[in-house]
Amino acid sequence: MDIDTLIADLKSHLAHTPKLGYRVKLDLKDDGVILVDGTQAPPEIIEDDGEADTTLTLSKDNLAKMMNGGLDPTMAYMTGKLKVSGSMGVALKLASLLGD
Repeated sequence: MDIDTLIADLKSHLAHTPKLGYRVKLDLKDDGVILVDGTQAPPEIIEDDGEADTTLTLSKDNLAKMMNGGLDPTMAYMTGKLKVSGSMGVALKLASLLGD
């Protein structure tokens, strides 16, 4: 799955969510960076390495699995497939939105 498809899927998945109140960076390792600007509703989701309150580092395959329910965010964190830098609360909030 390429980054443009992931961005489109994220936009579709988060289209009806309330404001998150934070900016979250999804660092897909060597495959790029996605910025979820949750300071607005619906969130702006772009390929950008801008400033963020929290950074989630994971592979694009694991992000896709989280969005389709094939990977539990908590399990991903506990097994090292997901790393969090910044606010754990923000990461959990976004993870719960992705899992819906």
